[in-house]
Amino acid sequence: MSAVNPVNPKPFMQELTGKPVFVKLKWGLEYKGYLVSTDGFMNLQLANTEEYQDGKSNGALGEVFIRCNNVLYIREAPADKTEKTE
Repeated sequence: MSAVNPVNPKPFMQELTGKPVFVKLKWGLEYKGYLVSTDGFMNLQLANTEEYQDGKSNGALGEVFIRCNNVLYIREAPADKTEKTE
């Protein structure tokens, strides 16, 4: 089992800005999109967002705002294989 390393959240969130992320909510829903911005309360703005429930896509939502108190965790998503690397 791997150990959990504590991370300072503000630099972590700044590092994720502009990258694809997964955001899991306390209620079980998961969102995949590009992190556009965060604020001082750690509210999240995502673009090109897709909603997942029980691992199945519920469809594309576009741009969404997620209030901080709903977030269980956020992690960087692997880049899509269809994206071009330069």
